[in-house]
Amino acid sequence: MPANQKWTHEETVLALALYRRTPFGRISSTNPDIIKLADLMGRTPGSVAMKMCNLASCDPTLQKSGRAGLKNCSQLDRSVFKEYSADWESLALEEKQLRSELANCPIEELLRKENRIDIDNIPEGEPRESIIKERIEQDFFRSAVLTVYDSSCCVTGLSEPKLLMASHIKPWADCDAKKERLNPENGLCLNCLHGKAFERGLITVDRNYRIVISRHIKDAEMDDKTREWFMSYENRTIIPPSRSAPTKEFLEYHNDVVFQG
Repeated sequence: MPANQKWTHEETVLALALYRRTPFGRISSTNPDIIKLADLMGRTPGSVAMKMCNLASCDPTLQKSGRAGLKNCSQLDRSVFKEYSADWESLALEEKQLRSELANCPIEELLRKENRIDIDNIPEGEPRESIIKERIEQDFFRSAVLTVYDSSCCVTGLSEPKLLMASHIKPWADCDAKKERLNPENGLCLNCLHGKAFERGLITVDRNYRIVISRHIKDAEMDDKTREWFMSYENRTIIPPSRSAPTKEFLEYHNDVVFQG
């Protein structure tokens, strides 16, 4: 593809989806994921990295962290960023569809090659398509949340991916599918124990980002060391994400509706 070939809407969507899954400090022409996307689109890794940095300049959550992308973003960049910041579901699903078309590969085969989602154990039949769709969305949300928290638990700092989960602040079932369900501002990266406790309302994070522990945990039977470890995090401030910090509205929903004080 010629170096000055204009970017299309579809290519910009692919770059945005990868931006959402890539820490800002790792946007470079040597990043393996950027190299793969560039190869798929017939562009250079440098051009894809530059497009991602252009999109970063549209991201107000990145600017709040004191960083910014490149300043020469196009009207297309701004338009795509705005459109899909209000429709996270479409971003996740369209990315897979576009990758499938560029690779000339059915989506299910693409998912097998990516080895990120186990689809072989999903039974054939009418619900299969909706289950695959939901798993694509869940994988996108997990990737986006772990990215902004640099793959570390925001309570303990644990950085083993196999022990981390992306917990919804406002639960999946209660979310607007477009604006809330896959929005990383509605997520916390937590270790599995704190993640399960958070999802069941046994801990919460208040609007000042401090950890609050339920009386149900305080009254539970456990050994002294476990109690000391768990309680040592009460009133501590979570480790902040690099961008897309939880909004007060999501936190207040969890405080008021999910938390069992």
